[in-house]
Amino acid sequence: MDFLEQFEAYQEVWRDRQKAEEWLDWYRFRRLSFVPNLLPEQALQLPAQEVISLLRARYGKAVDLALSEEYSRPETACSLPPELLSPVQDHPDTTWLKRTRMVGVNIRTIGNFFNLVKYCLTLPEVYDSIHILPIWEPGVVASIYGMSSWQINREFYSVELAELFPWLNRVEAQLKAVIHLLHVMGRAVGMDVIPHTDRFSEMALAYPEYFEWMQRRDLDIVDHSDDLIPRVQAVIWAFVQEHGSAVEGVPVPASAEAFFSPQTEEKDRLRVLFGTPEDFWGRLNRRMALIRRLYEQGLETVPATMAPPFRGIEVDPSPDAEVVDEFGMVWRDFRMTNPTSMSRVFNPLARYRLYESKEDGKTWELDFSKPVKPVWEYVCSHYAEVQKSFGFDFMRGDMSHVQMRPEGVPDQVDESYDILGAVKETIRQRNNVPSFGYFAESFLPPRDVMGYGEEIDHLEASQADVTLGDLQSTCMGTAEFLQRFRYYDDLLRTRKCAPCFTVMTSDKDDPRFDRFYLHGNEARYFLSLMLTDMPSYVALGFETRDPHPEPAPNEYYTKLYVFQEKRGSKVTHGMYRWGRNTRLYANLQRIRWFYEKIREDIEDSTTRWLIPPDATGMNPIVAWTQAGESPSFVFLVNTNPHRRVGRFGLSVPSSLRLRLAFALPAFQDEELVYNGVHFVVQGMLPGEVRAYRIEEG
Repeated sequence: MDFLEQFEAYQEVWRDRQKAEEWLDWYRFRRLSFVPNLLPEQALQLPAQEVISLLRARYGKAVDLALSEEYSRPETACSLPPELLSPVQDHPDTTWLKRTRMVGVNIRTIGNFFNLVKYCLTLPEVYDSIHILPIWEPGVVASIYGMSSWQINREFYSVELAELFPWLNRVEAQLKAVIHLLHVMGRAVGMDVIPHTDRFSEMALAYPEYFEWMQRRDLDIVDHSDDLIPRVQAVIWAFVQEHGSAVEGVPVPASAEAFFSPQTEEKDRLRVLFGTPEDFWGRLNRRMALIRRLYEQGLETVPATMAPPFRGIEVDPSPDAEVVDEFGMVWRDFRMTNPTSMSRVFNPLARYRLYESKEDGKTWELDFSKPVKPVWEYVCSHYAEVQKSFGFDFMRGDMSHVQMRPEGVPDQVDESYDILGAVKETIRQRNNVPSFGYFAESFLPPRDVMGYGEEIDHLEASQADVTLGDLQSTCMGTAEFLQRFRYYDDLLRTRKCAPCFTVMTSDKDDPRFDRFYLHGNEARYFLSLMLTDMPSYVALGFETRDPHPEPAPNEYYTKLYVFQEKRGSKVTHGMYRWGRNTRLYANLQRIRWFYEKIREDIEDSTTRWLIPPDATGMNPIVAWTQAGESPSFVFLVNTNPHRRVGRFGLSVPSSLRLRLAFALPAFQDEELVYNGVHFVVQGMLPGEVRAYRIEEG
């Protein structure tokens, strides 16, 4: 198959309706599992009606069931027809996640939920899971990781979809319909589970007792004791008494004690404080008025932190740490009092109050033997309800690396060890979804760097199935890449939590990390697909990402769409802009096309290394085949994109023949010769990848 390498050629093909139909037919009639020679940005421009027709041709009546009014109501529990069941529905446990090929998508970069379906037309079926970055209403600087409420982010609403299907006139209904469609397309779908919220979220203001609070006067934190919680409640209650209920006809409880009592349901608290879920601007205005009331008293939530020592913060006195918001309120950033190398304070975020404090909070220390059980139930039940309403198949745990216990994993691990693990188990048990997996956002650093103790111990204790790892933060051709790769492979074969071969994440698609993607992208991608027993992750945008020897405009980086800054170096103007690296895209399509041809031969295989990643970092060659009596292929990769490697041998039984089946960037050594000791590879070009089919001699 010819894959286009020039951007203009893609434009020309898709202007030619006859040629476009030829490419669509490859997908329509199941000759390929993706539409060839269709750029992601072109897929997003396809009319919704055309996309639906294409899906109907491939998947039949399941498409109309997915979009039907009956099955798109998230608030209505109903039995789904077999056509809409998750592709992992019948798995008895979460081991499926340990072999997944995952794509991460920030919906803000593509506009709306339905555009995710369009984007998936460009992905082969080997990408069997989709991680949707946070879906809730955002808070400060519109950060999607700073949830301001439990409402779905209305900016992800598709007018185009609603015009075709009038009953899909709410963003919640559209999300559910899209998840159904992704299930029909063979994809498991994951949601973010976030152990914090925006610092002044609806959650924090409706349940101040579920968060830690402090009182600041200019550059001093004058109080951070637990005694502040009733004071915060008093300010909120005074606000309610002064302004009344936000919803006419919804009664206000008789007292503060009644309002903050467990007997007052959350929906009633929220309606009184902020208004109805549908009234976005009304809720926002009420919340801002209440924030101002707390601000006037110097009351604010304790910001979330990262890395040891986790606890103990102070006001940052530097001039750059002062922030004046659009309402004229002056805020200060904070810093750790005794920081270590990775210590961070996430000023816009507040972590849930999961444990009681020691000495009434005055020393910043937590008592891990005293979990605040109502908070755990609140967090777990909310995420369980989200899973049940929309049909998510797994969770990506945000900040999974947080392990605050100085002694590391304790002698006895119970249900209150880690909130993310608790969410996973609540969903599996309460919702009867044994296949619901946990994909951890952690980076496998040395001990005590991002969390106390060994991170892999923490991940296992928190019941994580897979962890992101940090291969994406290394340059191809370096000893660091090979050593980290070898370490992850060792963990894969010895521990319960499987490290990912991560190609790129949205967090790393940032001007600061351009150096990681200047070279070797085809080799990195080839490894992520062909190592079938190691899970892999790649973010939207990698496939056409331009190399940036110098920083590109902000609009070319997906990371800068996680938030929406209005000033400073991270400002973006308009929509995300796709790269023009069509040569890379053509090569990735060639790799995908080859994988599709050999998928049945290798997809369930276990790797047997012929040349494993070199733990010394000196030998850039890796080579492997499949374990068992009848392997099908030998794969070779020169992980150094700058240096040719001379001849070397492969220890494969002499009775076999190795015929070249695939190579990038060029074909050579079409059949390897056995010299009486091993098969001889004459050499490999910089960044070259190959696959040899094994035949009987």
